Amino acid sequence: MGTPSLRHKHVQLDQGKLNRAREILRAKTETEALGRALDIVVSEAEIDTALKKVRGKGRIRKVFR
Repeated sequence: MGTPSLRHKHVQLDQGKLNRAREILRAKTETEALGRALDIVVSEAEIDTALKKVRGKGRIRKVFR
């Protein structure tokens, strides 16, 4: 994605959700938790886009018994 462009933002967030995200992500700071959460959202969107492109063009087969 290149060099990140950092900006200061003033937002209102649910502190409970932020605390929980920080705990789940094992982030040391709230900023780190938010950054990791945004990374997850972006990567999931990229995966969804790739899956939509191949929808119906392949087969799923069982590889484990």
